[in-house]
Amino acid sequence: MRTITVTGTGSAEAAPDLLTISMGVECRGDGVGAAYRDAGMASAAVTGALRQHGVADADIRTSGLNVRPELVWREGEGQQVAAYVASSVLTVRVRRVAAASAVIAAAVDAGGDNVRLNGLDLGFADESALLARAREAAWKEATAAAEQFASLASARLGAVVSIAEHPLSPGPVPVGRLERAVAADAIGVEAGHASLGAGVTVVWELLA
Repeated sequence: MRTITVTGTGSAEAAPDLLTISMGVECRGDGVGAAYRDAGMASAAVTGALRQHGVADADIRTSGLNVRPELVWREGEGQQVAAYVASSVLTVRVRRVAAASAVIAAAVDAGGDNVRLNGLDLGFADESALLARAREAAWKEATAAAEQFASLASARLGAVVSIAEHPLSPGPVPVGRLERAVAADAIGVEAGHASLGAGVTVVWELLA
């Protein structure tokens, strides 16, 4: 049996509906207890503000709890402990992207100078529909190429022998664009559009 093997790729684009924010709190104190207590209060203030703006408990996750000494070098004394630093990281999922700016501003206001914004990532709460469109585009590309090759070989396509989906190499990941408007207190998050890709390798019978 003669066969023809063709690989197709496709992508689909949509407006993201999920924003994941990485933020943290960092507090300094003269002792471990003081730093830890202040960090706990700052973290509670931030999570309280997030909940007030509609972020569910399941969408707030704490990680990276850490307490460390802050060392300085003093002439004639060597390394000395200047303070203790307590920190933690929050991963927050915002399911109303349009409200992201207000959510971030509320968290920063609640935590004050103890808040650290580490970054954000835009994506999709459910990728299945978008991925289905990307797969369809990949299939159409593979089919069109196979039909062209079959025609060039004075043949025609027969039954499909096998189908294999394969991951695409990740490209640039679209992220939210941050813009500070003139005379505005908050930073606006523009979601834009993001895309998902799919690849498929198909083997057909090649008929005379």
